[in-house]
Amino acid sequence: MTQRAEFATVRDRLAVEDLVTAYAVALDDSDWAAYRRLFTADGRADYRSAGGIEGDAGRIAAWLGENLARFAMRQHLIVNRQVRFGVLENDTGDTARVRADYLNPMRLAGAVGAAAPDLLCGGRYDFGLLRTPDGWRLREVVVHEKWRRPPVAEPAVP
Repeated sequence: MTQRAEFATVRDRLAVEDLVTAYAVALDDSDWAAYRRLFTADGRADYRSAGGIEGDAGRIAAWLGENLARFAMRQHLIVNRQVRFGVLENDTGDTARVRADYLNPMRLAGAVGAAAPDLLCGGRYDFGLLRTPDGWRLREVVVHEKWRRPPVAEPAVP
């Protein structure tokens, strides 16, 4: 690999890292316009494993805005990022896949002080990215929630 190719790979990796971080910041800051701009025109997200919905970025942004409004504090900590670049139409580096773990503490609106979060969950994200003329964008986000505290209440058995 030449130095030029290595530099391009490092530059792309940093851009992908920035995109994943921008995703977390948009969620935590309730910036739904910024959230939508992170996606390609056909971008989709799937939050069903966490009790949510699946759909295009606009539909998901509206759903997130409504459902996360009850939490005054959110921190999407996205760690252990594994980045893999792929091939699209016989060119290298046009796509990327990112697998990353997340930890997400949230506090309900109205909670006072620095008490422990009311909800804490963790799992894994699968991000599918595409290089566009405007830079890297999310084509797909899939959430795989692995645990939650307090746990989701089980339905009562009659």
